[in-house]
Amino acid sequence: MALLLIEKVTGRSYAEEMKRRILRPLGLTATVVPGNRTELPGPHAHGYYRFQDAGRQKTVDISRQNLSLLAGAGDLISTTQDLATFISALNSGKLLPAPLLAEMRKPYPGGELGYGFGLFVQDLGPDCGTVYQHNGSPPHGYGALMYSSPDGRKTLTASVTWVDEATRGPAKDFQKLVNTLVQEEFCGGQAGSADEER
Repeated sequence: MALLLIEKVTGRSYAEEMKRRILRPLGLTATVVPGNRTELPGPHAHGYYRFQDAGRQKTVDISRQNLSLLAGAGDLISTTQDLATFISALNSGKLLPAPLLAEMRKPYPGGELGYGFGLFVQDLGPDCGTVYQHNGSPPHGYGALMYSSPDGRKTLTASVTWVDEATRGPAKDFQKLVNTLVQEEFCGGQAGSADEER
């Protein structure tokens, strides 16, 4: 796990290194490494979970979560603005030397998802080119979308609250809706995507 490697090599905690190397230099003042903390800072969106109980649908607010089970792998609390700043800085070359960024963008051989070392490579077709993305979520309640053009000049970030245990999303067509949004942002609204056209 990267967290353990970071702490072994630097002799400092993962949270300290995140602040020192990424959060402070980029001015990401609304992003925190929560540790065992369960309270969300400031005004925030609420996360929900829907489930069946004795044959009845129930929805509960699950905004309070201990994300320490995801330490170093998705436990950050952030805002869409900070996510946009981060993905832009990463892809514009402000965080990593060019050879390391190229390695991060290179899809794993034989992988079907286009995943490199930290970024997914998404081909939007011949008229739109490539976007780099890394979306994510804790087990329940929340999700984050984070997309960028190769030069980091154009980004798309969003926050989503999950409400459905069957799809883990707010709608059964969630991925289709996201794909349409990405097409609109990065292709000027051209219909269809590389996946849909094949």
